[in-house]
Parts: sequence; C-alpha cells; structure tokens
Amino acid sequence: MDYSFIFYLLALMLVLIGIAGVVLPALPGIPLVFAGLLLAAWTDGFVHVGWLPLTLLGLLTVLSFAVDILATVVGAQRVGASSKALWGTFIGSIIGVFFMPIGLLAGPLLGALAGEYWHTRELGRSTQVGLATWLGILLGVALKMALVVAMLGLFAFAWWL
Repeated sequence: MDYSFIFYLLALMLVLIGIAGVVLPALPGIPLVFAGLLLAAWTDGFVHVGWLPLTLLGLLTVLSFAVDILATVVGAQRVGASSKALWGTFIGSIIGVFFMPIGLLAGPLLGALAGEYWHTRELGRSTQVGLATWLGILLGVALKMALVVAMLGLFAFAWWL
C-alpha cells in the first residue's frame, strides 16, 4: 500500500499550520513550514529536492529565529525600553493568544506599555515604548512571512527544476 498521499497531505498541513504560526505567537511557524517541506522531500525520496535546497531551507529556518528575537528587541531598544517592558511584551503576547484575534495585536502592546509604566511611572514614555515594541513585532511578522515565501519559492524551484 502506498502511503505517499497521506505523507504529502501531512506535509501540506504542517506548512499551512506553520504559515498560521508566523502570525500566532504560540506556534513555531517557520520550523513547522520547514518540517512540512522536509517531509514532502522525504516522501519523494529526495528525488526532486536534495540536500542543497534542504540545507538552504534549514538556514532560512535558523535565520527566522534571529529575525523573531531581533525585530522585537530592536523596536523596543530604539526608544530605550526597559527589561520590564520586554518581559511585558512576552507576557502580553502569551495572554493575547487567549483573546484572539484582538489579543494578538493588543497583548504585546499592552504588555510592553504596562512593563515600561511599572519601570518609569510615565504614561507618555510607556505608550511610546509600547508602540515601538508593537511595531517591531509587526516588522518581525512581515520579515518572517517574507522568509516563508522565500522558502516555498526555493522548494518549488528545486522541485520543478
């Protein structure tokens, strides 16, 4: 019995869940995309997609971790956010998942704002830090989405080359 259809379907599900994970902080988005693409290549016996494209896909996956961390930190540090603001962003992101879809946007913003307010007791400054952190997160999502598009393009190119 040939199970390749089931494996391809599972690979597609991993890629789709991974794409959703680029936006949802609770899911490891790009690693799931990579796992789905790796499963598709394995199902094909690595005939169409070999070690070189898979290595490049792995490097893009590793790059996504750096993008994820740096985008938020850079956004916050550009306005001099405190470590409490960064912790607030992290906690707000986790709590925001439970209040979708508004929580995904409001959680990190309110968390950074609350953390900075706790640190400085200045509402204007806290608002500025909250917005900068939130914009950093949005930039990170956009960059990770670009990485996913690049990964899918590279995989498709390798498959049909």
